[in-house]
Amino acid sequence: MRGNGAALIFGLMAALPSLHSRAAEMPTRKAGLWEIKANLPNPNVPPQTIQQCTDAKTDEAMQTNAGQFNAQRTCSKRDISRSGNTVTIDTTCTIGGRTATSHTVITGDFNSAYTMTITTQTEGAAGARTTTMSAKWLCAPKARTISRGGFYPESCRLVR
Repeated sequence: MRGNGAALIFGLMAALPSLHSRAAEMPTRKAGLWEIKANLPNPNVPPQTIQQCTDAKTDEAMQTNAGQFNAQRTCSKRDISRSGNTVTIDTTCTIGGRTATSHTVITGDFNSAYTMTITTQTEGAAGARTTTMSAKWLCAPKARTISRGGFYPESCRLVR
C-alpha cells in the first residue's frame, strides 16, 4: 500500500492510543510483525493493508508522536474503559474549530489479534463515519534489529 492510505492507517493507529493522559490503560502489542487491514469510510477507497513490525518502544513512540498531533486539538472528553479483552474510548474534541465525537471499541488480546472500530461524527458533516481495522500477529522479531526507531518486516521471521 502506498500514499495517503498508509498515512491514514498509521494516523488512526497512533491517534487512538495517544490519549496519553491514560495511556497506561492501553494494551501494548506483542513484539513482532503485525498485518493491519483497514476498511475506510470512503467507498472510493479500497480496503488498505499494511505490515508493521513493532515492540514496546515503537508503540511508545507512536503515542508520543500522536501526542504532538493532539496538541493541535482540544479534547473536552477522553474516557477510556477496559473490561476483559475490550477497550472502549470515547472522545469529544475540537479540531479546526469543529467539534468531533468518536466512539472506539478495541477487542482482542494484543498478542495474536485485535479489531478496532472507530465511529466519528464531526460537526457539519453529513452522518457518522465508521472505520474498522483488524490486526493479526504474523511473526516474532529476529535478534534486536532496530532501524530508525522500529522494526521492519525484513527483521522478523515467520513463526511455523
